[in-house]
Amino acid sequence: MSADFLYGIEVVINGLMAGVMYALVALGFVLIFKASGIFNFAQGVMALFAALTLVGIMEGQIPFAHLINATFGTEIHHFGWHVPALLAIAMTVGVMVLFAWAVQRFLFRHLVGQEPIILFMATIGLAYFLEGVGDLMWGSDIKTLALGLPQGGARWIEDATAGLGGDDFYGFFIDKLDIVATGVAIVLVTGLILFSQYTKHGRAMRAVADDHQAALSVGISLNFIWILVWSLAGFVALVAGIMWGAKSGVQFSLSLIALKALPVLMLGGFTSIPGAIVGGLIIGVGEKLFEYLIGPMVGGATENWFAYVLALLFLVFRPQGLFGEKIIERV
Repeated sequence: MSADFLYGIEVVINGLMAGVMYALVALGFVLIFKASGIFNFAQGVMALFAALTLVGIMEGQIPFAHLINATFGTEIHHFGWHVPALLAIAMTVGVMVLFAWAVQRFLFRHLVGQEPIILFMATIGLAYFLEGVGDLMWGSDIKTLALGLPQGGARWIEDATAGLGGDDFYGFFIDKLDIVATGVAIVLVTGLILFSQYTKHGRAMRAVADDHQAALSVGISLNFIWILVWSLAGFVALVAGIMWGAKSGVQFSLSLIALKALPVLMLGGFTSIPGAIVGGLIIGVGEKLFEYLIGPMVGGATENWFAYVLALLFLVFRPQGLFGEKIIERV
């Protein structure tokens, strides 16, 4: 088996793993857009805020410590204890649920019936507000997220002489964290699909997505469903924040991962949970293969723009995406 062939396999597998990471962010967009028609620009910042909160709770940091110290002239930053990882994750989920309630209670309940562009602008404002609150609460320095997740590369060797002092080495490497992220994404997507298909609240969420007025007429509470949807999106944001934070550190550039999720949504469709996964895999594999095969011919760095060019082509020829619903208006 040639080294070029094995390297090609490595490129494809790492592309699949990268696509799963993109899809984890795209899932939050899909959940909120499907149930409320709101394109949540703040989803990337939600992943950042969830990761910051998790690190802050685990390390026993005092929220708004910088603000308190500047106001009262103190130098206190920690409570003096560390919280176990599982308990910290549970507490962070509670914070994201509280955030979902606050968003619905103080923002979107006052914007019911407004034009989509108004709701979109509201999520932009929410993104900058949440980023500022995260900075005030936990500080802006880069943080390490230590949850005990496996790090480093897993190596597969395809040369019998490699272990016997042979000069030839064939093999490929896969990031162990990406393998874990793939498993988590499979469990997460399966859970979301089962929840939406076979539970009372999941069916209510689908009913709200189909027709708000019809859902109201049968006694479904829009406020409750929207809080539920934002809570689920917050949980997905936490999962994405954990994986990306463990991979590259919890820093404010983490919020920019939402930009890479946009092409994923355009390919998979804004209303499809499986579409978010398929779109992420296509983007991940496509950009890695394009960089490997075409990048050297055009000077490299194609991963920065390949996904957006592919999304542009989909907007021209199939604007609803692979799994999106085609809207037909009759006059």
